[in-house]
This record gives sequence, structure tokens and C-alpha cells, in this order.
Amino acid sequence: MKILGIGNAIVDVLCKVDDEFLIKNSLTKGTMKLIGEEEFKILLSGLSIQDTVSGGSVANSIVGLSQLGNEVGFIGKINDDNLGHKYEKGLETENVNFLYSKKRENMSTGTCLILITPDSERTMCTFLGTAGKINDKDVRADDVKKSDITFLEGYLWDDGEPKKAFEKAIHNSNKVAMSLSDVFCVERHKKHFFELVNNKLDIIFANEQEILSLINTKDFNDTINFAKKIKKNVVITRGGKGAVAVNDEQVFECKAKENIQIKDLTGAGDLFAAGYLHGVINNLSISESLKKGTELSTKVIQKIGARI
Repeated sequence: MKILGIGNAIVDVLCKVDDEFLIKNSLTKGTMKLIGEEEFKILLSGLSIQDTVSGGSVANSIVGLSQLGNEVGFIGKINDDNLGHKYEKGLETENVNFLYSKKRENMSTGTCLILITPDSERTMCTFLGTAGKINDKDVRADDVKKSDITFLEGYLWDDGEPKKAFEKAIHNSNKVAMSLSDVFCVERHKKHFFELVNNKLDIIFANEQEILSLINTKDFNDTINFAKKIKKNVVITRGGKGAVAVNDEQVFECKAKENIQIKDLTGAGDLFAAGYLHGVINNLSISESLKKGTELSTKVIQKIGARI
């Protein structure tokens, strides 16, 4: 297996809203907020559902890699409930090897309400459910060892059981990639993320805001110097400014595509990571990998949802 993703198994529920809805519900545009099941139900009531998809950040990337013809797998904790069955079926349809044996849990399968505003920004309200309870027993060492790269998501990291799952995966991995996921996520776990980036990871994905937050700076040049210093493959997306990769102290850049019709930014970073990792496991150059990531992210933002 080329890549094994480990992340939150979340059923995405996509809805279109106006800015007033975000203001009324005290939501910060473009971010992810963790909520309880009751708040999820209240927010969803009265909204029109556009689509439901087997999602989660790394799961989106893994599906993208599968669509490019790569042999991939995914581990994410679901309940043996209706949403869990839908989730598993959704990944199987995309030829993803789902390496988790579902069972009856105390909490339901996780769900993410993705609110899409007219400017195409997405604001996420996530009820993690059982997804956030993943532990080391849910990750089989043999599955990790058989994969060329293990891809982890920052969203999943938390003290306690998820941390043990991370540690087991990293310990048994041939190579480890991770997405920092969200600037609020970085703020919550900055000390731990900094240690992971410096000492445990081989490939790091971040957007500009996340990497700036991680190293406590406002100057983008500082992030380049930081990446050169740690001698890892650090890949940074910058929206309309394109993307940058630092590898072996060399800096590579790729411009963003121009004159495109953006419909929804959901999954842009996830599909960028899929394209880039496709390049890595198929021995493309860093520049070619950046281009592939940009190609996939450009495709996904021109449609609703995180699937190309």
C-alpha cells in the first residue's frame, strides 16, 4: 500500500448559508468549531442540505489519491450505526481500503456541518462523535508498516487516547506526513505540534496562517528560514499567492491558477495534499508535485464539496 491515512471519520453535510447566519450563530468564517450533538441539530434545523459525503480532512486526501490510481487505505473510528455504514460504503465506492472494524459504540459516528457562504468560503461545525475517541488499539501496526507513507491530520490530535494512536502510528511508520489542519487547531496544540514538526514528521502540510502561528511570527520569510533549519519537506499553501515547498534547504514555488470560477473552498487543502503526495510516491520532482497539488485543488474549488 502506498499511503495509509489516519484521521477523523466524519460524514460531511454541506449547506449554503448567508453571512447573517454565521453572525447570528457567532461563527467565525473560514474556521472549524467543535460542537456538541445538540448544537449540531439546532444549527442544521431549517437548513437545506446540498449533499452528504464520507469526509474528514485526511479521508478527502486519501480519496483524491485513490482517484489518481494509487493504492491507499484509511483508518478512522466510526460507530456501527446508519451514518457509520454510509461512511464505510462511501470509501469503498472510491476504492479506498477501509482498515477499521466498526462496532457498537456509545457515541454516534461523527458529522461535520459545512456552511458555504456566497463568497465560497466554508465554515465548519464538527460534532466528532466517536471519531475523536480513536486509540492505539484502533491502529494495527502491521497496516502501518506495509504503507510507504502514513498521513495524519492535526484535527485528530488530542491528549489521551488519540495521542496514543498517533504515537503508535508514527513509531511503526516508514515515513510520516501530517497536515496542521486549522489555525485554531495549531493554537490549541502549539507545543505538541512544534515538537512533532521538529522531531517526528517527514512531510508537513500547512497553509500560511497555520505555519505563521506555529512559529509565532507575522513575517513569511521566517517560515522559509524555519523550514530550511529543520531540514524537513515543508509544504505551504498561500491561497491566491500559490504554494511553496522547502526541501533540503531548497525553495520551490508554484503559482496559483488564474481566472477560475470558485464555487466552494471545501477540500482545497486536502486535495492539494493528495496531489503533492501523489507526486512523492510516484517519484515526481518537488516542482511537479507542487503542480499536481495545485491542479487538484483548482479542480475541487470549482465545484461543491471535497471530491473531484
